[in-house]
Amino acid sequence: METRRCLQVDAFTTEPLAGNAAGVVPDAAGLDDAQMQAIARELNASETAFLTSGDEADRRIRYFTPTREVDLCGHATVASHAWLAEAGRIDDGTHSLATNVGIIEVTVDEGSVWMTQDDAAVEAVDLDHGRVAEVLGADPATLRDVGADLPLATASTGLGYLVVPVNFLSALSELAPDFDAVAALADELDVTGVYAFTFDTLDADATLHGRMFAPGAGVDEDPVTGTASGAVGAYLREVGAFGGGAQGAGESGSERDDQRDGDLPAELTLEQGHFVDRPGRVRVRARSDPVEVGGRAVTALDGSVAVPPSDDDDIIEV
Repeated sequence: METRRCLQVDAFTTEPLAGNAAGVVPDAAGLDDAQMQAIARELNASETAFLTSGDEADRRIRYFTPTREVDLCGHATVASHAWLAEAGRIDDGTHSLATNVGIIEVTVDEGSVWMTQDDAAVEAVDLDHGRVAEVLGADPATLRDVGADLPLATASTGLGYLVVPVNFLSALSELAPDFDAVAALADELDVTGVYAFTFDTLDADATLHGRMFAPGAGVDEDPVTGTASGAVGAYLREVGAFGGGAQGAGESGSERDDQRDGDLPAELTLEQGHFVDRPGRVRVRARSDPVEVGGRAVTALDGSVAVPPSDDDDIIEV
């Protein structure tokens, strides 16, 4: 039976068994969709990245959750390129990567990996805080406290998320989502999931603490989410969260464009994963487009997977 090398690489951390685990199949040429889906299901990481050579870019990448293909995944991109650098397959510098949302740039810089995002899109949504609180299992007051200054909005830099500001870390920690309701709301808004955050952080040097729920994509709670972090960076810029004044998400105009970054820091640090025992940190540069998302990664597992023929329903053996 054919075998392929497979790895588990933990992204947005320097410690193994922390951050967000990604499956990586570095030599995926010749695998069909069914085989890639079966491997992702067997590895059971939130996403598994499959790398092949590219015609339009240095490499082609595809991402599969245990249940379906997704168009973009930040942590699996960081994990893949961190391993490629560690294995000596790529050098420091900028590399092009073909994804389902287009060609992006990935820069490796002394162990850190940065990926450009797609064009940012942020739109305020007409949702009642009480409804969102019910979906998330939250006290509505914890959302309304900050809702006057920070609106509910969808944000995307490649994948869309509903962004939900919460007043304090204690309230964020107590969220008890109804995952069926989260999936239904995400489907209604045509987004991947819901990202709730607070500026109340564990580490003094962090910008915010977030949690991301995407049960419709097969991930009830994602430990550390690169694409969501990029989207939230764009959201914070758009609404003037750091002194630029709320600009009204989705508005246009040269005056807003000149002012919307306000005092947005040159680099944001987003905490995530602590409530699922996978703490990690994502770095985000969002002052202008394209937004960049970065972090480090560490290899936790290096092995091989036996791949049955695509018409064979036998269980894959690891």
